[in-house]
Amino acid sequence: MAEIRYNPLTKDWVMVASNRQNRPQMPKDWCPFCPGSGKVPDDYEVYEYDNDFPALSKNPPTPDDVETNIYKTMPSFGKCEVVLYSPEHTTTVPQLSVDHIKKLVDLWTERFVEIQKDEYVKYIFIFENRGAAVGTTMPHPHGQIYGYPFIPKKPALELEAFREHKEKTGNCLFCDMLKDEVEAKSRIIFENQHFIVFLPFFSEYPYGIYIAAKSHKQNLTEFTDEEKFSLAQTLKYATGTLDSLFDYEFPYMMCMYQNPVNSGDLSDISHFHIAFYPPMRSEDKIKYNASSETGAWAHCNPTAPEEKAEELRQAYEKFLNKIKGE
Repeated sequence: MAEIRYNPLTKDWVMVASNRQNRPQMPKDWCPFCPGSGKVPDDYEVYEYDNDFPALSKNPPTPDDVETNIYKTMPSFGKCEVVLYSPEHTTTVPQLSVDHIKKLVDLWTERFVEIQKDEYVKYIFIFENRGAAVGTTMPHPHGQIYGYPFIPKKPALELEAFREHKEKTGNCLFCDMLKDEVEAKSRIIFENQHFIVFLPFFSEYPYGIYIAAKSHKQNLTEFTDEEKFSLAQTLKYATGTLDSLFDYEFPYMMCMYQNPVNSGDLSDISHFHIAFYPPMRSEDKIKYNASSETGAWAHCNPTAPEEKAEELRQAYEKFLNKIKGE
């Protein structure tokens, strides 16, 4: 079964993809993402290919005949892609050169341009799941891109907030947020000419850093080549900061938020940002999303963002010293 079902309680859509339940467990001595596997080119730097077990596809089956006056379905149309960061099986983002990560940023940009050409795609979501703590089964560094036929609930709520703030003040909500963060200073981890890395005032996770464009840009295609290089450097330093907290590969979910596509005039109200959702609340303790977070969407951060920001700043300096010594 592969279809999309409507939840009338939250006015949201749920992808039902029973085909993904049958994904095989890969042998420990074989990786389909490594050169020589027969699944990818023998020579590549960064690489994209269609997911073997997609939740969304270009030619989805007809949904089951289960609709009622309340329950609605639609075909699971869309795109699911895998993006390989490097041919090296164990080399993660902080270990890659900035030039190499720039090629990844360029590939993300190319895929955003290509996927949005399909008028049925409404939102393009670039993300990475890293580490067993967030359910990753493939250790080879990679991310994914989903092209949804709807705007998912969280981006939709952000878009609504952007629009309301724009109508009320004439300003971009995220631009105004950044002004508050810069004025407060206490939650900023580091910044460069084009991007700022900070732990938000409202952070739901102890180490849930954000990367935001300083200029008002909606998506990757609006960045100059210089800004893309700066984003590559920012990604290296941000992920390196997380790894330097406790000197191990820090698990996280990295999510890139850009403007919806093929969705009418959005009046330039979105603002490019990347959010990290790391599950750890300390070196060896996981911050589980329990009843309040899951059942009520009422998050509780067991730490103070200002205190954790100081901890992150120290980890950032530690990472800088490490790469200077290499």
